[in-house]
Amino acid sequence: MSILVVGSVAFDSVETPFGQVENVLGGSATYFATSASFFTDVNLVAVVGDDFPEEHLEFLRSRNIDLRGLTRTSGKTFHWKGKYGYDLNEAQTLETHLNVFESFRPEIPPEYADAEYLILANIDPDLQLEVLNQVKTPRVVACDTMNFWIASKSESLKKVIQRADFFIINEGEARQLSGESNLVKAARKILDFGAKTLIIKRGEYGVLMFRSSVFAAPAYPLEEVFDPTGAGDTFAGGFMGYLASTGDLSDDGLRRAIVFGSVMASFNVEDFSLNRLKSLQHREIEERYRNFKNLTHFQGLPLSK
Repeated sequence: MSILVVGSVAFDSVETPFGQVENVLGGSATYFATSASFFTDVNLVAVVGDDFPEEHLEFLRSRNIDLRGLTRTSGKTFHWKGKYGYDLNEAQTLETHLNVFESFRPEIPPEYADAEYLILANIDPDLQLEVLNQVKTPRVVACDTMNFWIASKSESLKKVIQRADFFIINEGEARQLSGESNLVKAARKILDFGAKTLIIKRGEYGVLMFRSSVFAAPAYPLEEVFDPTGAGDTFAGGFMGYLASTGDLSDDGLRRAIVFGSVMASFNVEDFSLNRLKSLQHREIEERYRNFKNLTHFQGLPLSK
């Protein structure tokens, strides 16, 4: 089953303690689509400028990502520049140039309107609502956001949350949106806003999923982390990609999807941009999934007398 993703395709310039890159492929929709493509077909809606190179388009097509919804328009492509210190959980934004993304108004091609799995990546919540009104009857809707939209358009965001099956944010955003410092209290408050399932990304500390039950998955322990840019979107891509490939929305199915998302994010941070995902093989994904299971498995207590 294919997934429809609406978000940004961009250039990133990133500096970490372990190196730096300039004008590499990035964007929320790019990371999501590439990650999800390891599990299922992906349809992408985004905008790029006339400076966007053909080699990037060829890479996306090579991943069986349908680009009929990708618009090329006159101007420059969205460009983000950021820097990380040794605390790789937090990026310092140095420059943001929206360029053609500033006037982005997503139009869903007729071929995509019957999408059963929809991910609304980090864009204006008013635009997310417009997309929801263009897609007929999606079986599963997931959405992401950021601190800027929480501060400036919280009411629109809450309308999106009420229509989403999965609301995916990081822990700082969860605290900001809820006004609660404790993550459990924050989660309960956001669920009260109408979220059916809340997924909180915690960077190197893993992931928490809140619904009728709570599930926690650790981050995979790595010796080398080069660039965390796009890790959250890569997580969401693995999570939704697995769900779309299986159709299993049971509690066990969601837990497996969380781990697959964590697996994909763990590969993403091993190199800059999408370089690690470009060389990634399915056998590596399966092996790391098994390692995750061993990492978290423990025996129950024996029956007391």
